[in-house]
Parts: sequence; structure tokens; C-alpha cells
Amino acid sequence: MIPIKDNISNDRLPVVTIALIAINVVAYLLAALGGGSLFGGPDAAQLLKYGAVPYSLTHSMAHAGPGGTIPAWETVFTSMFLQASIIQLAGNMLFLWIFGNTIEDSMGRLRFLVFYLLGGIVALTLQVAAQPSSIAPTVGAAGAIAAVIGGYTLLYHRARVLALVFIILFFTVIELPIALMLGLWFGMQALFAATGLTNPTASGAWIAFAAGVGAFALGALMVRVLATRRKPIPPPRTVY
Repeated sequence: MIPIKDNISNDRLPVVTIALIAINVVAYLLAALGGGSLFGGPDAAQLLKYGAVPYSLTHSMAHAGPGGTIPAWETVFTSMFLQASIIQLAGNMLFLWIFGNTIEDSMGRLRFLVFYLLGGIVALTLQVAAQPSSIAPTVGAAGAIAAVIGGYTLLYHRARVLALVFIILFFTVIELPIALMLGLWFGMQALFAATGLTNPTASGAWIAFAAGVGAFALGALMVRVLATRRKPIPPPRTVY
């Protein structure tokens, strides 16, 4: 089963959503090929260089990494656009595509970009507040995407997601409820936390997961203010 899009039509091309996905893909390729492997992901040196380290942020110090140092504040953004593995990249970008294009159409491009970045910043802030002295780097777009999903859930909880289902040599497209997609999203993030993809320490990974839940709540709280063009939800259909 492969989710492909929601059942809400858009009036405009989701330029920001496409650009965010492209930036994440390019950042992954540059980091993985610059140190690491395409399927294995960026190596520890690349993750340390571009990941957000709470200790560096709370002590206002330059973030040390291979090839020199960068200001700690820059890692707030570099960490948000770097994924630790191709699986994390594929999973996060798939959910960003499914939910991001509709929220972008509802908010407008500039508001959506601000909303997305704010979700990532809030998630990281919560994690830093929980572990201010941690020296483990955190990477991933989960916080930003969690805010998008939170906003989508509040506005379009009756919408459905089209999924491609393969049955031996045949395939069909069915509509899935948003509740099921939420379960898949949080299950995927829990798996990433358990395998250390978002943070190499066990405690840090689960705090990052909890911070993502906080970003989800933020998205649900903010979306009614920013989404001024709420889209109509088509009636559900079962099979195409």
C-alpha cells in the first residue's frame, strides 16, 4: 500500500511544497555523497556538522564539525532539511507531499512557508529545553511536517487519502481515512526514534518524538488563523 495524495483538489500548483521536498532531497544527496552513502545516508561526521546540538545552542557557541565551524543558529535550519537515511527521507517527503499541498493552498505560499519553518523551530526548541546539555545532533523534518499534519487534521479530518494497493499482479486505488494516516505517521516516527535515525541517543530520540507531538499540537492551534481559504471536502468513495 502506497499513499499518493489526499482527495482534495488544489487551485494552484504547490510551489512551496515542491521546493521544500526538492531542498530536502538535494541536501540529502549532497550530505550522503559528501560523506556516507546513497542508501546508508550521511555518515556521523556529516550529521554532526549539520545537525542541531542542544549544547551548542544553549551556550551560544560555534558548532564544530568537519571542515570548520558554523554558527549554532544555522544548524536550526540545516538540521531541519537533512534526513539521516533514505528511508527517513522517503517517508517524511511522502507525508509532506500528501498533506503539504492542501495546507499550502489553504494558507497561501508565504504563510505556509512560515508555518512550516515555525513547526520545525518549535519542535527543536522543545527538545533543547528538555535536554539543554545534550551533545547529540538531531536531524530531520519531522517537527515541521508534524505541524503541517496537525493543521491538516484540524481542518480536514473528514478528508481521505488515496492509496495505491497492489494485489499480486493487479492494483487498485482506495481511499483511506485520515485517522489511519495519522497512525502510520506516528508509527513511522516512533520507528525512526527506536532506530536512532533522528537522534543517536535513545533518550534524545524519544524526546525528539515527543517534541514532534508538540509541533503537531502547535499546527492544530495555529491553522485556523493562517488558513484563510479552506477547501471543500469531497464525499468519500471506496474504489476507483
